[in-house]
Amino acid sequence: MKALREKPVPPSSENTIDFLRRGTSVRPASTIPQQGKSRTRLPEGTRIEQKERFFLFRFGKRLLFLIGLVLSVVFLQACSGSAGNTAKVKLTMSAWGNPAELKVYQKAIDAYMKENPEVDIELIPIASDGYEQKLMTQLTGNSGADLFYVGAEYMSRVVEGDAAEPLTSFLNSEESDTSPDAYAEGLWGAAKKDGEIYGVPVDCNPLVMYYNKDLFKELGIKTPQQYYDEGKWNWDAFKEVTTELKKGGKKGYIQENTLQQVESWIWSNGGSVYDDNGQLVLDKNKEAQEAIAFMNSLVQEGNAVYAGTLPEGQGLDAMFLSKQVGMISAGRWLTPMFHEAGVHFDYIPWPTNTGKKTEPVAIPTAYLSVNAHSEHKEEAMKFLSFYVSEAGQTARLSGIGNAIPSVTGIDDIVTDEPPHTDYMNEARETGYAHGTPQSKSALTPGLVNELQDLYEVMLLGKASPEETVEKVVKTIQSMSK
Repeated sequence: MKALREKPVPPSSENTIDFLRRGTSVRPASTIPQQGKSRTRLPEGTRIEQKERFFLFRFGKRLLFLIGLVLSVVFLQACSGSAGNTAKVKLTMSAWGNPAELKVYQKAIDAYMKENPEVDIELIPIASDGYEQKLMTQLTGNSGADLFYVGAEYMSRVVEGDAAEPLTSFLNSEESDTSPDAYAEGLWGAAKKDGEIYGVPVDCNPLVMYYNKDLFKELGIKTPQQYYDEGKWNWDAFKEVTTELKKGGKKGYIQENTLQQVESWIWSNGGSVYDDNGQLVLDKNKEAQEAIAFMNSLVQEGNAVYAGTLPEGQGLDAMFLSKQVGMISAGRWLTPMFHEAGVHFDYIPWPTNTGKKTEPVAIPTAYLSVNAHSEHKEEAMKFLSFYVSEAGQTARLSGIGNAIPSVTGIDDIVTDEPPHTDYMNEARETGYAHGTPQSKSALTPGLVNELQDLYEVMLLGKASPEETVEKVVKTIQSMSK
């Protein structure tokens, strides 16, 4: 008789689960071939054919691989997004300044970074001597800091060379912390051309004269303030004071060849290099020519010393600190240094020769610009707008700052130290910045430096005032065409 076939035995659920976990077939121990025994063939429906097992095995591995790949991509994207949110934008800003001034700049930088922790700003100090040359070299080579200070006397070179990013659109947007109408029109100078803004006045520094109160007291000399209170602070009084200082073994005054000082002497006599419309009048203006001759006589007669002849390392600030000179002229930028050194000094307006107590003076102004080649222009413009805004200037200039505000309405932040800080505020209202019609030379790239070289030759005693005026007029005419 034929052997009866056993009834099919379905695989248990436990074996099935085990199969899925291990990716192998489920086979009862009784069906495993053993040596010397015939193989038992499972009934149909009780086994998974080899091809099916292979398919399921490959499919399972691929499925697990795909799931792992997707999870890895999601994880990396999440990490990338997180890193992007915390990565800092790094900006650099170059500026000149003495150690005390650099501390002032840093105040505004720190204030901005505190409110914007995603931004890191590095201040890069560059020596005042040679700053213009180094800056222009960097900008010409499409390098340099993201933001940079620019002197008013060479702002036109920066604009002409397309080195500064246009700012008008941003300053008029909601993203900006300030707006163009917050600044006096007379402060823009060469930073504004054809209605476009390329730099914003960081603050301003109307020229005044400094005098060492202790030195005047020690020598028993009548102070400039006493002359001023009597309504007699004029050229004659200035010459008397510097003569007395010289008798006391000191330098009376240090005269520089900067166009700002030269123009201040010219205006103190009611003279003009340019009229209110920007037309050259120096060749016909006797008051201007007389002022240039007076300035030169101070040096040639020993009442003043030309700064260009001072020993190496002996600038006018060092001379003032060491009581070697009684009077110098500058903006507020020297005030923090003198205050930290404990010098007792005060301001006095520029002496006049018109019968008036004051006349216009030059207003040295620096601008902050954004590098046209910066990789972070948007963030740089945001910081610029804060740095020059009311908030930024308050952070920098409150108390013993290095300038007075270029925006209106916050004059009260400037501490009355020295006592007559108000002289500087008053000078801001009547003075002229480089690039205004009355100080038009700064609008022509390179002209300011050429004129200063001519005045240096005169102050060194190598040219007469008359020869100097003639050369100045010809230089202006030839370079302004």
